[in-house]
Amino acid sequence: MYFFSTQWRFSFIFVVILTLTACQRGQSKNKRLEPLPQDPFVEVYFNHSESSQYLEPYRQQTRQGDNLEKLIVDTISQAQSTVDVAVQELRLPKIAQALVDRQKAGVKVRVILENQYSLPWSNFTHNKVNKLEKRKQERYQDFRRFADINQDGKLSPEEINQRDALVILGNARIPLIDDTADGSKGSSLMHHKFVIVDNRFLIVTSANFTMSDVHGDFSNSSSLGNANNLLKIDSPELANMFTKEFNIMWGDGLGSQADSKFGLQKPLRNPQTIKLGDNKITLNFSPTSPTKPWSQSSNGLIEKTLNLASNSIDMALFVFSEQRLANILELRHNANVKIRALIEPDFAYRPYSEALDMMGITLNQKCKYKKGNHQWKNPITTVGVPLLPKGDLLHHKFGIIDSKTVITGSHNWTEAANKGNDETLLVIENPIVATHYQREFERLFTNAKLGIPTKIQQKIKTQEKQCPQQERV
Repeated sequence: MYFFSTQWRFSFIFVVILTLTACQRGQSKNKRLEPLPQDPFVEVYFNHSESSQYLEPYRQQTRQGDNLEKLIVDTISQAQSTVDVAVQELRLPKIAQALVDRQKAGVKVRVILENQYSLPWSNFTHNKVNKLEKRKQERYQDFRRFADINQDGKLSPEEINQRDALVILGNARIPLIDDTADGSKGSSLMHHKFVIVDNRFLIVTSANFTMSDVHGDFSNSSSLGNANNLLKIDSPELANMFTKEFNIMWGDGLGSQADSKFGLQKPLRNPQTIKLGDNKITLNFSPTSPTKPWSQSSNGLIEKTLNLASNSIDMALFVFSEQRLANILELRHNANVKIRALIEPDFAYRPYSEALDMMGITLNQKCKYKKGNHQWKNPITTVGVPLLPKGDLLHHKFGIIDSKTVITGSHNWTEAANKGNDETLLVIENPIVATHYQREFERLFTNAKLGIPTKIQQKIKTQEKQCPQQERV
């Protein structure tokens, strides 16, 4: 199967791409699509996939999508020597238990978390919960319902030991640090989401290891989880690059030396490119100091990749606020490249959103506009927001160029991700991989709300009256 001819493979992919939109628009809500072929080294999965379904393990409901938690657990469970996990948040007990099981089998396990998410939910006091923002308070209450197995309104030690992932890790004394291990109060954000097994197998995803990012909110049966993607990669060469990144952050781990390095304390690494079967993969880790050349940063790599587009650019992004990337997109648009963009609704219409520039409009904050803001002179109407189940977010961070190259990882298209956060960015050149992302984009785009909502149009008119002279900052 792996050795089929290049001509046949590309012909097949061409047909698939041409029919993706038509096929998906013709789908009934419950009809499943045929699975796409997977590359032998780089497999692609989506928790909202229409070509698969699974029995969700906690709510015990059959739903569409790939079971991302099981993919992570299965990869961990095959470990013979090492498992390294770097993820912003880890709350799924089956992943925690898989790590414990491998440690009991003699496998070396290490975990790095973001410090804001390194406290077990069951350790939150009443006062601490009250200080949380609304969304986090909702997630805490969702955890309590999830952990309350016998539904008596109380959490017993037995229930906590089964359902609180960080308690499971702590009970087993799994070595774990967060981004305060460097002696600071924490980096901008330890936003990685990767797993390395035996310095060969990789999980790289946009999803945190949580109910809301993988399966869906426990108390909302219609939730399918925030829309996310996951890559499973078989490559010792690429895994070695991730291990180096992990070791920089790990330092001596739980030792006495504050030699862990996060954020801008990490040494500068330029983007690295490898060949893996039919894949050409470029990897870069954030952040990059603003004193260094833009081309060496992750956003610089995104810009370089976008600039290669000759036919199309499709984007599904949690947040898009990097002005330089919007500017390069405008240049590609003016060169007759077809551009479509979907942005998470919570961020699409904020004053800093580049979605506004692409649609040729501007919003301000107290009559002040973002520095360098540039709305397109020839705006497009193919920008909008997806329709997702209530409570779910568009959490992807991917772009597809000419239906053959994919930009993906944990890296949001923002200045903060580029200059402050610990992030992963992958650029994968392979039409087979790109076809998976193209199908996901078409699924989202088919029912998306495009253009400028009436509410935003009214807001612009109000601001024009309030701020007759625009002040750029």
